Amino acid sequence: MNMRPSDFTKVVHAGVEPDPRTGAIMTPIFQTSTFVQEAPNQHKGWDYSRAGNPTRDALEAAYAALEGARYGLAFSSGLAAEQAIVQILNPGDHVLVCDDVYGGTGRLFRRLFAKYNLTFEFIDMTNPKNVEAALKPNTRMIWVETPTNPLLKVIDIAAMATLAKKAKAVLVVDNTFASPLFQSPLELGADVVVHSTTKYIGGHSDIIGGAIMINDDKLHEQIKFIQFAAGAVPGPLECFLLLRSVKTLAVRMEKHAHNALQVAQFLVEHPKVEKVYFPGLSSHPQHTLALKQMRGFSGMVSYVMKGSYDEVVKSLQRFEIFALAESLGGVESLVNHPEKMTHASVPEDMRRQLGIGPNLIRLSCGIEHAADLIDDIRQALGS
Repeated sequence: MNMRPSDFTKVVHAGVEPDPRTGAIMTPIFQTSTFVQEAPNQHKGWDYSRAGNPTRDALEAAYAALEGARYGLAFSSGLAAEQAIVQILNPGDHVLVCDDVYGGTGRLFRRLFAKYNLTFEFIDMTNPKNVEAALKPNTRMIWVETPTNPLLKVIDIAAMATLAKKAKAVLVVDNTFASPLFQSPLELGADVVVHSTTKYIGGHSDIIGGAIMINDDKLHEQIKFIQFAAGAVPGPLECFLLLRSVKTLAVRMEKHAHNALQVAQFLVEHPKVEKVYFPGLSSHPQHTLALKQMRGFSGMVSYVMKGSYDEVVKSLQRFEIFALAESLGGVESLVNHPEKMTHASVPEDMRRQLGIGPNLIRLSCGIEHAADLIDDIRQALGS
């Protein structure tokens, strides 16, 4: 793990200044919908909290700092952020999407936006040649999630950036699984970075949120307008809680990554486990790329359990520390069955082709003691 030492300092201070009126070290919660104006359209920088709020401003500055971006934008959920990105497209545009993408993202594309004459083509992006061959004259966006969900494929962001530039397409990278501390897509050539801040950035399973980070002025202007016009923004309290969470992101990610590596190494040796997906293992198909592109491997581990589906269900029900629930990235460990839970909306034939089957289990390793997590997995596997 090669987290940058400065990250530990950056997350503590990102976006936060002492309140100029009171000296409060924490950004106040400006729990207001509107702001009094001195005269028509003469105000102190804020007129209505959908357009802007001082607490949200601080959070958006923190988001920008996390990804080393010029601009950060906060949304009410990760999918609201994704929706805003897609809305910069025009009818007739073609989008290339990595095949192993979060189920909610695929559902958004296939069931909502496809009816507006946008074409979404899902392909394996672990080989850049697949992307190059799939580019069309009307390709306007390349959508990358890396590591992917739930099979933890690693996609070469720099190679995708080269192809996107050639096609004059926008490269979007969902950086949720890696977090800004373990991967920096903008530095590798991405145009837009998106996060579900519900996950690692929020980190406590108590809030829903999304973020977009951008360097380009025009893209920022476009998406900022969508944020304002459509209004899928977080409230001041949510912004305050996310600011709180950002401060501990570095120490949490360090522990998540440590625990996940220990868990993955244990699973590799277990006789009831057929396959383990974790970029930090030398056996991972893109391990060399992960070493080059990432500074750490985060807290997600997936594995294929041997046995029948009934045995898989019984194993899931035996977990005591890992809670059977959707989502990820919280301080507590979670276990998920992608086929029946997070990826149930993925078409069955596509799930089968990807390998999202009845025996696939996804773990989100929290910040508990690694030995306790391993003991819990051992007893859940029945040994």
